[in-house]
Amino acid sequence: MTVKIKSTATNLQVIYEDNHLIVVNKRPGDIVQGDKTGDTPLSEIVKQFLKSKYNKPGNVFLGVVHRLDRPTSGIVVFAKTSKALPRLNKLFSEGKTKKTYWAVVDKIPENKEDTLTHWLVRNPKQNKSYGHKNEVPHSKKAILDYRLIQKLDNYTLLEIDLKTGRHHQIRAQLAAIGSIIKGDLKYGSARSNKDGSIHLHSRSLAFEHPVKKELVEFIAEPPNDAIWNACL
Repeated sequence: MTVKIKSTATNLQVIYEDNHLIVVNKRPGDIVQGDKTGDTPLSEIVKQFLKSKYNKPGNVFLGVVHRLDRPTSGIVVFAKTSKALPRLNKLFSEGKTKKTYWAVVDKIPENKEDTLTHWLVRNPKQNKSYGHKNEVPHSKKAILDYRLIQKLDNYTLLEIDLKTGRHHQIRAQLAAIGSIIKGDLKYGSARSNKDGSIHLHSRSLAFEHPVKKELVEFIAEPPNDAIWNACL
């Protein structure tokens, strides 16, 4: 059995919630977990939402299961119980999730659909990964499938299925084939987006529910802007 749920347009876009997990549609610019910037992370926003919704007097348990890059939008899953957290962590670490992304790129790839395999090397100082065609020292293998799903006037929409989960994987692999994500200055875009976002969106995520043991699939609408709206 597969349960499909789409997001709704609320201040905090909650896609799904039950006793064990909560799934939200992250806005570009939000950080999932606190960092050196000191900005309020999405995890804290969700905690406050739950605290208010259920009128909880004490601390709210919320486990961060995975992350999205700050300028990226889309699906983020949090665990609401200590029972669900290790089970969800295991699902994600073992690759037992199906992740699909949308990316708006400035150049049509040579093939309308393909599997990309690169060896990525992460540069921590630059917070950037570089794609190589062959294995090099300190590299990790990265694999994704993509297909062209729409051609806009100046851009192309790709749907991407991740096979591995590497640092900046989609951004680095698309840049390596010359198809740079709109607004992604770090990976070679000619100009930034006004809000600092990039046009990369976690569109859908499917996995076996950690407690109910049924397959669930979540779908998130992209941000409200002219380019994403044209894609819809």
